Amino acid sequence: MKRRLAWPLFWRIFLLIWIAMAVAVLASNMAIRELTRQERAQLEQRDDLARLARQAAELEVAGERRLARRLLHQAGQRLELHLILLEEDGDTGPGGRSRGRHERYPQRPAVIDTPQGYRLMAWPRGGGTGWLDPRLFRSFELVTLFFVITLACWWIARHISRPLRQVEATAQAIAQGDTALRVSESVADRRDEIGALARAFNAMTARLETLLTRQRQLLRDVSHDLRTPLARQRVAIELASDAGQDAELMATILRQNERLEAMTAQILTLYRVSEKGEAIARHPLSLVEVLEEVLNGARDFAAQRGVAFQPSVSERARDALLLGDRDLLHRALDNVLQNALDHTPSGGQIHIRVALEERRLVCEVRDEGPGVPDEDLAKLFEPFFRSDQARGGQGWGLGLAIAHDILKAHDGSIAATNGDGGGLVVRMAWPLLTA
Repeated sequence: MKRRLAWPLFWRIFLLIWIAMAVAVLASNMAIRELTRQERAQLEQRDDLARLARQAAELEVAGERRLARRLLHQAGQRLELHLILLEEDGDTGPGGRSRGRHERYPQRPAVIDTPQGYRLMAWPRGGGTGWLDPRLFRSFELVTLFFVITLACWWIARHISRPLRQVEATAQAIAQGDTALRVSESVADRRDEIGALARAFNAMTARLETLLTRQRQLLRDVSHDLRTPLARQRVAIELASDAGQDAELMATILRQNERLEAMTAQILTLYRVSEKGEAIARHPLSLVEVLEEVLNGARDFAAQRGVAFQPSVSERARDALLLGDRDLLHRALDNVLQNALDHTPSGGQIHIRVALEERRLVCEVRDEGPGVPDEDLAKLFEPFFRSDQARGGQGWGLGLAIAHDILKAHDGSIAATNGDGGGLVVRMAWPLLTA
């Protein structure tokens, strides 16, 4: 395929503005010439000027040159015109003055012939109201130049900003998770810097999508392949324990086995949510009921840790319904609650608030732990991230990441902030189905 000639933006802008100025000057000159031609034609067709020319010529023939000059001078003041009577074959007029180009009027004057062989030259005075006023020329040129350059600058701004806005919109969509998007071919095919930027952007996005796909496939395959040997290992540990092996050693091995199984289950859940996204099955459900199930399942563990739950549910929130997957919402709430349990010291409390706020159902979970550095708050929902500086924990950094993807799949949002009195506050919000 033959490669098209590349035109850098610098030369496009330079040439376009130069051409716009040339066109403006040319158009103004052509327009001025047309105006002067029309003005000259109008002057040549005026009956009063024809009569005046005949009278002045008759006086000139009669030898009354002074009277002819006075007549033309008075008529010129009344009509706001410069008037000169010349012989058809001569270059001098009344008083022997040169007919050459008049200093105050560089354009061609109107010419009115007389039967006596004379010609009357007429053109508007510099301070008059005629079309041929030099000030009108300058004003018209400036207006034409301003209009054409403004039009050229508008076209340049539109030519540059439209593809850049498209690149920006594509980048924002990709940042929100749609890595399959690319800048359109109409922009990428441009033979300038914007086209090069679009092609580089598409190549970068394709590379990132490949890396992310491989990462997800790796996590899925490793997690899936680990489930079978872990299950077999668990059976072997239980058999060894029943056969009289060291009970304490077998219990330790079993706990580590259970941790590995839990981690693989979390990774598979993360993969499932990130792959299906909004395609998950949804049904009307009560978030308060799901939350009560989560709290009932975690009370024994909380009691062992010496941690108490302090739920607060508004009356309106109890009747609110969401549209979603019950098991996934259970997992999201359980992960957030487990994160709070892991970082709340013995004797502390976990405060849970559920309320309606502007047609959205909000659930806040606040622990009494050490909190998180401000620079780490935005990273809490990334897979395998742990803010070990302030919050030790025993997890793998997957719980909040899974909760984030579940909330996103349900058109909800999740955010974390440090509480005023210490601890971490995780705020979840869902769109309300009905009340």
